[in-house]
Amino acid sequence: MTPTPFVSKRAPYFKDIPDDKWNDWRWQLSNRLNSVADFEKVLTLTESERTALSAADLFRVDVTPYFVSLIDPNDPNDPIRRQIIPTAGEINDFTGMMEDSLAEDRHSPVPGLVHRYPDRVLMLVTTQCASYCRYCTRARIVGDPNQTFSRSEFDAQIEYLRNTPQVRDVLLSGGDPLTLAPKLLEELLTRLREIPHIEVIRIGSRVPVFMPMRITSELTEMLQRFHPLWMNIHVNHPNEISLELEQAADKLTRAGIPLGNQSVLLAGVNDCVHIQRDLVQKLVRIRVRPYYIYQCDLVEGAGHFRTPVAKGIEIIEGLRGHTSGFAVPTYVVDAPGGGGKIPVMPNYHISSSDHKIVLRNYEGYITTYEEPQDYQAHDPKTCWYCRNKRGEPGQSGVSGLLDGEDLFIKPENFDLLHNRGGGVHRLRADESKWKPLGIGDGTKDKERE
Repeated sequence: MTPTPFVSKRAPYFKDIPDDKWNDWRWQLSNRLNSVADFEKVLTLTESERTALSAADLFRVDVTPYFVSLIDPNDPNDPIRRQIIPTAGEINDFTGMMEDSLAEDRHSPVPGLVHRYPDRVLMLVTTQCASYCRYCTRARIVGDPNQTFSRSEFDAQIEYLRNTPQVRDVLLSGGDPLTLAPKLLEELLTRLREIPHIEVIRIGSRVPVFMPMRITSELTEMLQRFHPLWMNIHVNHPNEISLELEQAADKLTRAGIPLGNQSVLLAGVNDCVHIQRDLVQKLVRIRVRPYYIYQCDLVEGAGHFRTPVAKGIEIIEGLRGHTSGFAVPTYVVDAPGGGGKIPVMPNYHISSSDHKIVLRNYEGYITTYEEPQDYQAHDPKTCWYCRNKRGEPGQSGVSGLLDGEDLFIKPENFDLLHNRGGGVHRLRADESKWKPLGIGDGTKDKERE
């Protein structure tokens, strides 16, 4: 059976726009819709949408003519419409809501650079997007021209990266890096490539989805000069995959740029196993590998999009085994407060003994796997990679425990709390009594002193 081909759509209001204008990304940017009057040219607004669009101090609204054309004008619950046109639900507060729910600014050694993980950083290079998602986790800065990053802040970001050799992977985001002036984007990529220890550059962009005509031959020729370069796009619903997106993805992949997709689990948009299965299968058809499904963040204005975490687990249950393994994304909760991405998945490991584990598959088939009884443990003392491992100062975490760097991880102020206000006395004076034999090298104890 031949798959249904992807199609191109254009709202009737734009039917007389010449193709040379319609396919010009600069025209798309210049003619974005952002008001009641603009949107009513292509669809009939609901009262809730009218209220939100007329509200003061609302998160910025801008939608490209191309993307608004993908909406079914006769469906008030159209999944694309819900993502880009505000409703009154956006105004409502909810428990746990935060301005910066991922504590990105707390993890920023310099403005616009988020260093949360040991070997990689997030580099925010702009606050502008081609269109604005109503659940945006960076609504605190995105869409606000007053928050735009300055050249001096770019310089500070680059200087930090030069002086931090543990960083091997830089993700450009924002806003959307592909809305930058081409010369500025090229300059930033050039400066990053001049830093010897940066191995991989990534770009996070929704421009191929909001405005696929931006993916020109000139752009791809420029990007491929900076390999290894990866790109993650952002598609939430199968209706977003058009002929134009297919063509944009083809240009990028032919330029040697691997593509992944990051979607957000959104109530009323894609909170359905069957929608998600159709989405991931259409993504791999255009050579985009599903990467993450994010639980919706606790960000202001996004309360009406949130689902229970159980819904995400249900979706993964309906994907694993029911479609190709490489089409199954990882479902993550980006931990509130800055803990990073935490994978959440169904439990396939039922039980275990000293020599056997009990597993189940997607069908409910239960089996056992016999563990080896004569396994010779890996010896880090004879392993070149173990002896020359890259340093991760202060961030080895659970992996460090498994690696024998320490015996425990203590919560902040754990020792202070359990001192109960007492000072140093004869039973507390000798720190060596709490040093586990054969664990770590003593440096952490010295640092504590």
